[in-house]
Amino acid sequence: MRGHMLKSNPETVHWGFFDASLEPALTVASGEEVTIQSISGDTPVLPGEGYTVLPEHQAVIDQVRPGLPGHILTGPVYVEGAKPGHVLQVDILDVKVRQDWGFNYSAPLKGALPDDFDEITLSIIAIDTERNIGRLPWGLELPLNPFFGVMGVAPPPVWGRVSTIQPRANGGNLDNKELVAGTTLYLPVFVEGALFSAGDGHGAQGDGEVCVTAIETALEGRFRLTVRDDMSLTLPRAETSDHFITMAFNEDLDEAGRDALRQMLDLITARTNRSRAEAYMLCSLAADLRVTQMVNGNKGIHVMLAKHLLADAG
Repeated sequence: MRGHMLKSNPETVHWGFFDASLEPALTVASGEEVTIQSISGDTPVLPGEGYTVLPEHQAVIDQVRPGLPGHILTGPVYVEGAKPGHVLQVDILDVKVRQDWGFNYSAPLKGALPDDFDEITLSIIAIDTERNIGRLPWGLELPLNPFFGVMGVAPPPVWGRVSTIQPRANGGNLDNKELVAGTTLYLPVFVEGALFSAGDGHGAQGDGEVCVTAIETALEGRFRLTVRDDMSLTLPRAETSDHFITMAFNEDLDEAGRDALRQMLDLITARTNRSRAEAYMLCSLAADLRVTQMVNGNKGIHVMLAKHLLADAG
C-alpha cells in the first residue's frame, strides 16, 4: 500500500480555521495511507530550558499567523473521488507523541467552571515517550493515550471560513478521547476531495475536557483515507473494535444528547430489523451517553453501544 508523509511546516498548516477554498497540501487516492504530523500552541506556551521545541513548530510561529482563533492544523489532504454527499472513512492506524513536553492551560471565563477561577494557569507537562507517561507539576504520572482533538473535512462552501474551536457537521474539534489508534472515524463530505485536516494533539484527556485543554502536544498519526459512496451521514460517527459511536454538538448539552441519541437510533434501525421504539429501549438499557467535551462552544455528547448487541438484535 502506497504511503504518504505530510509534515507540519509553514507550507502545510492552516491556523485557526476550516475553509472550503483552501488549496490542498497533498493529494491521495482513496484507500491510501498518509502520515500526518501536528504541532500545538503559540509562543506563550513554549517551554523553557530542559525541553526541545521542534524546529518546524518555531518556524510556523514565526511565519504563519492565525486566520481565526483556533488550532494549528496540518492539511488539507485532497482525497480523489470524494464528492459532496459521500462519507470519508478515516482509519486511525497509529498515533504517537513526538516531543518531550505538553502543556495545559486554563483561564478565567473559560472551561466548565468559567466563574470559579480568577487567574490564568499554564503548566508544562514533561512527557516520557519511552514509558508513555506525562508527569504533572506535582509529580503524578498519567499514562498517555494520544489522539487528535481535531480531525475534520472542509465545511460547506456557503459557510465560508469557520473557526476550528467549535465542532460541527464537518467534524473538527471533536475532542473525543475514544478516537485513538485502532478506531475509525466517518465524516460527511461537503466539497470535492473532502479536504481532510488534523491537529490539536492530545497526550491524555478526560471526558469533558473541563478546564479547556488536555495534555496539548505534538503528534504523528498514520491514517487510511477511503471514500465511501455507499454511506450517507449528517454528523460524524465512529467505531472501535467493539463499539459503535454516534456524536452530536450543540450549545445546549441536552440538545446535543438528544441529537446523538437520535443518531444512534438511526444506526440501530439501519443495521437491524428492530423498530425505532425497540432501538430506543435498547439504548436505555445498554447504551452509554458520555460528555465528550463541554468547553468548545458547541458542547459534545457521544453515545456508545457494544457491537455484539446488534449482532444479536436480528
